[in-house]
Amino acid sequence: MSIGADPAIGVDVGASTISAGLIDPDGAVIFAAQAPTGGSGRVIETITSLLDSVVAEASRQRIRVEGVGVGLPGPVDVEKGCMRSVDGGWMSELSGMPLARLLRERTGQLVFVDNDVNALTLSEWRWGFGRNVSSLVTIAIGTGIGGGVVLNGTLVRGHLNTAGEIGHVAVSLDGPRCVCGGVGCLSVYLAGRMVADRARERLADHPDSTVLARAGGDPDRISAEILFTAAAGGDPLARAVVDQACEALAVGLGAVANLLNPEVVVVTGGVAGSLSPLKADILMRMSRRTLPFVLDATAVHIMPADKRSTVRGGAALVLYELGQRGRDL
Repeated sequence: MSIGADPAIGVDVGASTISAGLIDPDGAVIFAAQAPTGGSGRVIETITSLLDSVVAEASRQRIRVEGVGVGLPGPVDVEKGCMRSVDGGWMSELSGMPLARLLRERTGQLVFVDNDVNALTLSEWRWGFGRNVSSLVTIAIGTGIGGGVVLNGTLVRGHLNTAGEIGHVAVSLDGPRCVCGGVGCLSVYLAGRMVADRARERLADHPDSTVLARAGGDPDRISAEILFTAAAGGDPLARAVVDQACEALAVGLGAVANLLNPEVVVVTGGVAGSLSPLKADILMRMSRRTLPFVLDATAVHIMPADKRSTVRGGAALVLYELGQRGRDL
């Protein structure tokens, strides 16, 4: 039987929700389950519980499974099958945990672990906008910003498996300091958590803005969604922040297009739904940052994330690894 002829299990580990699903070779979700990530010390428990339910469903339907793929929200040591230790990083209980080995022992399945945006990129390449192309870049914009790169049919992981960190590419010479310690990173202008910081910094200069009122009078409740909605309504503070965010994204997209020359770029994630109506403006800004003949040959898609379909990333990871390594594992 050819590689990828049977369904695979995908697991998507998010900061608020963990999802697991049984995915057929065409990318359709046969069965899916999800649960809140839970507090400290409960992440592994939630992952294994969801995985148990998917394995049980596959057994009930008498479905042979190719393997299990897990997407994690942070830098991953792919060879060791674990999340790297990062000071102040999310889900510290997973740092250094041999997750691939633990899940393999529990399920008896082959288990592959990678960064969640790498997994998402493989899904998009196999079943989405990147289908039938050789090069694809995915930019996932949510609380933070991650990226994944497929060039000439190969997932680019880099020396430390950290390639694709476009959120920490500087798009300004002297912008705000990022949580990573860098200055002017794309994330500080566009990531949901940090774009709200840009608005809070300007509140005193815009006493007539509706942004604070939309947040119930609490600056800590200002969100990217509130800002994009207020900007669409003409609020000057929100428009200034959103304008800066769109310009920063255009700079990042131009850098990606000029440097990597992908056939397709997919912008997705929780903030993408707010960016989608602004696509024409973003592409116009991108045209000032990109070689014309490169821009003409680059298809840019902006689409909101679908939490149900994110489980396809782990399944695509399984099929990719099996294709790379062969069946003699």
